[in-house]
Parts: sequence; C-alpha cells; structure tokens
Amino acid sequence: MIRVPQMSPRLVSTSFLAFLMVPAEASAIEEITVTARRREETVQQAPLAVSAFSRERLDQMQAQTLADIERSVPNLNLIQAHGSSSTASIFLRGIGQSDGLQTFDPGIGVYVDGVYLARVQGALLWLSDVERIEVLRGPQGTLYGRNSVGGAIKVISRRPDMERLTGNAEVTYGRFNRLTGKAYLSTPVVRDKLALSLAALSSSRDGIVTDRSTGRRYNDDDNTSFHAILRAEPSDALSLTLNADYTRQRTALTLGRAEADLRTVEGALLKPAPGAGNRYDYSGRTSFKGHEGQKLDHWGLSFAVDGKLDDHLTLSSLTAYRSLKPNIYMDIDASKFQLIDSFNDLRQHQLSQEFQLKYDSRRVDAIVGIYYLSESNKAHNEAYANDYATYFKIPATSVAYSDDHLETRSYAGFGQLSLHATDALSITAGLRYSYDEKYFTRDVHAIFGPPLTVLSRSYSLAQGNSWHAWTPSLTLDYQWSPELMTYASAARGYKSGGMNGRANSDAELRPYAPEYVWTYEGGVKSRWLDSRLRMNGAIFYSDYKNFQARVAEVLNANLILPVFSFPVINAARMENYGAELELSATPAERFNVTANIGYLNASYKNFIDASRDRSNDHPAFAPKWTVNLAADYTIELGAAGHVMLRTDANYKSKHWLSVDNRDVLTQDGYWLFNAGMRYNPAHGGWYLAAAVRNIGGRIYKTDAHEFSSVANVQTAYYGDPRSWTISAGVNF
Repeated sequence: MIRVPQMSPRLVSTSFLAFLMVPAEASAIEEITVTARRREETVQQAPLAVSAFSRERLDQMQAQTLADIERSVPNLNLIQAHGSSSTASIFLRGIGQSDGLQTFDPGIGVYVDGVYLARVQGALLWLSDVERIEVLRGPQGTLYGRNSVGGAIKVISRRPDMERLTGNAEVTYGRFNRLTGKAYLSTPVVRDKLALSLAALSSSRDGIVTDRSTGRRYNDDDNTSFHAILRAEPSDALSLTLNADYTRQRTALTLGRAEADLRTVEGALLKPAPGAGNRYDYSGRTSFKGHEGQKLDHWGLSFAVDGKLDDHLTLSSLTAYRSLKPNIYMDIDASKFQLIDSFNDLRQHQLSQEFQLKYDSRRVDAIVGIYYLSESNKAHNEAYANDYATYFKIPATSVAYSDDHLETRSYAGFGQLSLHATDALSITAGLRYSYDEKYFTRDVHAIFGPPLTVLSRSYSLAQGNSWHAWTPSLTLDYQWSPELMTYASAARGYKSGGMNGRANSDAELRPYAPEYVWTYEGGVKSRWLDSRLRMNGAIFYSDYKNFQARVAEVLNANLILPVFSFPVINAARMENYGAELELSATPAERFNVTANIGYLNASYKNFIDASRDRSNDHPAFAPKWTVNLAADYTIELGAAGHVMLRTDANYKSKHWLSVDNRDVLTQDGYWLFNAGMRYNPAHGGWYLAAAVRNIGGRIYKTDAHEFSSVANVQTAYYGDPRSWTISAGVNF
C-alpha cells in the first residue's frame, strides 16, 4: 500500500483551494525557455521530465547555492556532503554516487554553460549571475552522455546585454554573522557587436558547530567568486562567447557527530557516542588542533562559437579548461580521538572539446556531435589513527601516506533526430557511443604498530582499463492540443568503470564495471484555464545494473596488525520506479501556488558482498516521498510600491544515508518550513528583503560517513538550524 505523508490540514486545504478556485482575472503562469534538448523550447514543449528555475524565481527563493533548488524538484537529493564545505552529493530518482573519492565519477552530471564538471568537489556552486537552472531527470545518455546516468543539472549564466547598461548589487546580513555581498554589471563595449559582464560574490558566516571545550567554531562559510563573460556578435550569423570564472573558499572543518560507540583495535570502548538517542545540540569535538581547515581554488575558461551556415544549419564549438584544487582536512570519526582523521590534497584539471552540427526545419530537427575530455587527478592523502591502534591502553602508531594519480580520456560521438510526422506527432531517436580509458597509479607508505615494534610498509600499485558503451534513446510525443502533450520514452544511461582509490593490493585495485540503466518513462504536459493552471507529471521505471558501491571488510582480525579492505563492487541489479507531479497555479491576480510531489520505490534486487547479502536493502538518499508546497502573494501598496510574501513547506520521508543500511545512519521523515518577503517601491530600482529558513528549528541529518569496520565509525552530518537574513539591493 502506498502511504501519503501526513500534512498539516491548513497546507492541504490551501493547496487544493489554489487549484480549484481560479478566477478569470488571474494571470498566466510564466513560461520558461530551456535548452534541455540542445535547442530552445519551453518546458511545456519538451517531452521529458525537466524542472526549470528562472532568474526571477531564484531571487524569490533567495537561493544562495545550488543546494537551494533541492526542495523544489521531485525526487532530487542535493546536499553539501562528504565532510567538505565545497562538495556536492546529488541523487535523482535514487541514482547518484555516495562516495566523494576522486576515483569515483559522479552519477548526475553538472554542466555550467555547457561545460561538464568532472568532480563533485567544487560542484556545490554559489549562485550570483545565473540566468536559469534546468534539472533533467532520468538518464541523459545521448546529448549529455558523460556519466549522466541518472540525470543532469544545467546552470546557464546571464549573458551580457548588447544594447544597454544593466546591473544589480545586494548586501545581506543574517544569523551567525552571515554577510553576503554580490554585484553584477553588464555593459555594451561596441553597441550590438561586443558586450561584457562582470559578476562578483563574497559570503561569510560563523560556524554553526562549537567545540565547547575550546570555543572553536566549525561548519562555517567563507566564499569569494568572480565571473566574467565577453560576448561578441560580429554578424547575424556568428556569435562568440568567452567565459572566465574563479572561486576561492577558506573554511574551518566540517564536523559531524558520532552516532555509534567508538572502539580501539582491541575492541575497547573509547567513549559512549553522543548520538545514542540524544538530541543534537550543534556541538562537536575534533582531534585536530585548530589550524587545519578546508580550502578550495576552482577556476575555468571556456570559449564558445556558434555560426549559422544557412537558414537550417548551425555549427557550434565549445572549448573549455578547468582547474580544481581542494585541500581538505576531515575528522571522519567526529571525536577528540584520532581514529579516522584524514587530509586530502587534490590537483585536478580537465580539458574538453565539443563540436555540434544542428539542423532545423519544419518537419525535421537533428543534431550530431563529437566530444572529448582529458582529465588528470593527482592526490596526496594522509590518514591518522593513533588512538585506534591502542594496545593495553598504550598509544601506538598508525599513519598512512598515499600519492595517487588518475588519468582519464573520454571520447564520444552522438546524434539525435526528431521527425515531426504530423503537426501533432513527433518521433525522436538518439544514439551515443562512448569510449573511456583510465590509468591509475598508487604509492603508499604505512606505519603501524605498538611502541618498540612499529612496522613500516611501502608498496606501489598500477592499473589501467577501458570501457565503451552504446546508449540509445527513443521518444514519442503527441500534441493533442496547444495545451496538452503526452510522451513516452526509453533511454539508456552509462557511467564508466574505474579503479579502487583505497586499494592496498593488486587484487583490490582490480577494475570495477560500468553502471548501466534503462529507464522507461511516460509523461504529460498540460495547461488549463487559459494557462493559469499547469500540471506536468511523469511515471518511470529504471532497471539499474552494476551500481558501484564501496563496502568494507576486515581481512585479518590480528590485534597486532589488522588489515582492512574497502573494495568497490558492483551491485548486480537495482530497481527504481515511481511518479512525479508538478503543479502551478495563479488562483488570483498576484497570487501563485506550486506543488511538487515525488514518489520513489527503490531497492537492491541482487547485491551480495563478502560480509552479507544486501538484496532488498534500500539505496542511500532515496526517500519514498519528496513534497514541496509553496505560495507567494504580492500586496499592492499604491504609490508606495508592493510587497511580495512567500512561504514554502518541504517534506522528505525516511531514508538511509549510507550504502550499508545502518539504523543510526537513517533520517526519519520530516517537514521544513521557510518564509520570506520582499519590498519594491513604485519608483526606483532598490528593494528590501527578509527570509527565515527552517522556521521550526528542525534537527535533521543530511549525510553520513560509514566506516564501521574501523573503530565502529558511523558519523552523521546535520542540516542548518533556524536562520534569518535581511537584504538590501538595487537593480539598474
């Protein structure tokens, strides 16, 4: 039986009234143009499950980072993750990647102005000059084939205006000394030919987690970013765009809480875990001394060329280079003991090139292209576990150093053809061929043992492999009327295989297989009551094979020198199915209501590792229900201007936070409530705004680290407490 999450009677009645009582004077809902299929069309015309956010809507939501769109997309989980202030964990319909190690590729592709971000580090983007965001659900194996096995998130920047000077500036202050300033300026350099835009953002916040023994604060923000776009249109047939961006982050540690009792190598209890049924109070401990923190430098350049060859053909080129340098200390056990403390220094860069040839006509639309990516990852890692290696209460030594180097080359060719057989019926077929090759080397030096008998071990490992796949797609859509379209689709997704970045032997380094998923989807796009009510829905079934999972084993229980293994195995089969509903309405003039509901049933059908049979367990970050209800109302004040009031309620049902379904690493279902307001005067471009997030002060888990085979480490990370902000800005 399907159980709908309990909701407040007031919320339910408000939502139903919004959709049933739509008077004639209400205005039409905003139509957002997207490029989900590499050509411009509205959300209602695109035969796929896509959620889009315009710049205006992001402003209304007071979205600060990419994670702020999570609550408005069905079946999306997008959080700050892996004990890092700059790393994103993204799951769509239960598909993603729960391990942030650099040898794992993400399962959801993030694209910024068409450029694929190959690492999850640095993907938790701050939003400043964004024109819109598109979230494509389901495998994007044809047009966005680089590992977008579960979906894609596209961030499109605001393009410089070729005709007039425009801009805005905003300052925000809030709880925990939140201070954010951002500015945007667009100006024509040569009218109608050359334009430049500049954007800058700086944001800081005190830590929300306090070590009460030292007074030090953790889980803070300190971000600075810049973005410049130079756009040239020398003729009506040619457009050139040069993009440059830079992000710098400097934060303290990101601390979680130990949810299970921690133990030494002998099994001795170190200290009862604070998470054993106690309410989280945003306090924490760490074995680090205070100067260790987390750094990120992330920058990129891209150059796009779009040229019209004739009335039907357009040739496009996108060349991009990106550099990523995270420098991260993590206290994975979240205690004053040195059990699993780590340092990761990553140096990543990538070069990509894509060519596209597009054809448009009344009856046929087509696109063909080729894609190339070269990526280098060099990582220096350190792991400290002296308090874990304790013998008869005598401290021992346990330190490991590793230097890893991963080289990746990816090649692809793709094509998609849309045949408009009649004015109502369209058939779209696509195919992509992907070829990936990787070469990984690992040098390790480990020191382990009690006093006077310290053992030292050094070894080097190397492994290379390649994989390839064909990923087809087929879509049928029928336009029953200008207001109603239905579609059915089948698509295959692929994510390349890899090598275990935690390997301690050649056997552990053996490659793991690629992931594959076939998703079958049916959907409806509809508008009613003169476009004052919009209802979009989809049902889907995903057959997911070879899910890449990091598990844990103890190969030798010897108390002197236990040997741990963290193999990456492929879960043979996972099955996901569900439904999504997105509703928008304008019940009255200046009154807007939205409801986004996702239902997901996800489970492993065949998943056996060395420790146990996990079949019928549940994948991490796959809640059965996700619900978002939101409303905004604008109050006209005559000559004084107007005030917009906004509120939203968001629900996630119970879900697991780790591949191993540990009871202490689950989160029960919960609601979050937010509210905001914005005042605009009748004359002048300035405004004032205020917002409150997590009004009820709900305490909830967002992510976890599970290394229970080592010291019984099971650490949870928590969402932000109640916070408020006030903002002042100007548009011109």
